[in-house]
Amino acid sequence: MIVLDTQHRGQRGDSLIEVMIALSLIAITTLGLIAAQTWLARSERMVLARERAMRIADSVAEGIWREEDREPVMSRWRPRAASALPQGDVDVFDRADGVRVAVVSWRAEDSAEGCVEPQAKPHSACVAVAFAR
Repeated sequence: MIVLDTQHRGQRGDSLIEVMIALSLIAITTLGLIAAQTWLARSERMVLARERAMRIADSVAEGIWREEDREPVMSRWRPRAASALPQGDVDVFDRADGVRVAVVSWRAEDSAEGCVEPQAKPHSACVAVAFAR
């Protein structure tokens, strides 16, 4: 007597190609999520560095009232910039029109972050605050 398996006759299994397509889609989606997280982390570091630099530049601009104030203020804020930012530095530049510019610069992780201040260090990111006394 021959017994036929009628329960499994109408069912089909997943083919190897369908499984490979599903795994490929999962891998591509996962790589996209990882790339987005990496970009967000890099952007967060850049914004945090700019915020720290802006606070330092503002403090330098607020602290220099006379020419005699320049060195004490700079000696106080240079170590803070160096510890708060990667290769951080502070400079104050005098312009011909009597305006001074406090520039806080740091090592740029990305070439798009370049500093537009002409007297700043090359290959660095920066913030600049102009002030007059």
